Amino acid sequence: MKVNRVIPDIAVDDLDAAREFYSGFLGLSCEEFDLGWVARFTSPDTGASVQVLTDDATGYTNPVASVLVDDVDAAFAEAQEQGIEIVHPLTREEWGVRRFFVRAPDGNVFNIVAHAE
Repeated sequence: MKVNRVIPDIAVDDLDAAREFYSGFLGLSCEEFDLGWVARFTSPDTGASVQVLTDDATGYTNPVASVLVDDVDAAFAEAQEQGIEIVHPLTREEWGVRRFFVRAPDGNVFNIVAHAE
């Protein structure tokens, strides 16, 4: 599996309040997207980014990070082969990504994701 990027996913109660802090105070002023339950804020200067989410739209739990990979099918097969707990099945989401969630041995949940071709 080739990991292209890892983005922290921070659970918040209120996206608007989060927007003020992450964009206003931290200067992550480029809002790449906002789906109403998740938004990504990025520094226009460095590309550093963070995602904030209230409740994942289709997963039963919020991940701690999104791991963007080059081949989500290969990553899914590798997770199965290694016996890693899959907590959200490989799914094509309506917002244009394919993803699945895995649980690390420490209990943290990761969103393994690739954008549609």
